Amino acid sequence: MNRPQPAGEQPAYGTDRPYRVAVVCTGNICRSPMGELLLREAFDEAGLGGLVAVDSGGTTSWEAGSPADRRTLAVLRRNGHPDVGGSRHRARQVDRSWLVDRDLVLAADSGHVRDLLRLARTEQERAKVRLLRSFDPAAAAAGDLDMDDPWYGPDDAFDQTYAEIRAALPGVVAHVRAAIG
Repeated sequence: MNRPQPAGEQPAYGTDRPYRVAVVCTGNICRSPMGELLLREAFDEAGLGGLVAVDSGGTTSWEAGSPADRRTLAVLRRNGHPDVGGSRHRARQVDRSWLVDRDLVLAADSGHVRDLLRLARTEQERAKVRLLRSFDPAAAAAGDLDMDDPWYGPDDAFDQTYAEIRAALPGVVAHVRAAIG
C-alpha cells in the first residue's frame, strides 16, 4: 500500500514507486487488456516505462481467469505490436484496493465509471477515475467518450476499439508525464 502523502505533496515516482495506471472494462478480455498493452508500449516509447506500471481489470467476475479475447490479440498483431504479455493475460476483477493503489484508473465507458465510483471511498479516489477516451481531444470535443464493447460485434469492431485507444494514448502519456514531473 502507498504511504499517505501530506496535503499538497506529490509522491516521488520511480522504480521503487512507479506511477500506476489501470485500464478497466467489463470482463477484462477485450478493451482493457488492449488498452493495457498499448499503454505499456506507449510509456516505453516515451521513455517512461521504468516509471509507470500498467495493468487492467474488469468490473465483473464474469471472465475471471480467462485469456484475452483472440480478436484483441489478433488486432494487435495485425497492427505490428509485439506480444508484451497479451498471450499470458488472465482476466481479473477490480476491487476497492485498486482505487487506493493506482494513480489513474481509465474506464472504457460511463457504466464502468459508475461502477468504479461506487467503490471509491474518498474524493481523492474518485478523482483518479477517468474515461480513457477523455484523453483524445477529438472524442472529447465531440462528446463521444464511451467505447463500445467489441465483444458483441464483428471482428472489425476490434479495429474500432484499437483506433479509439490509439487516439487517446498521447493524451494519457502527456497527463502521466506531467504528474510524475
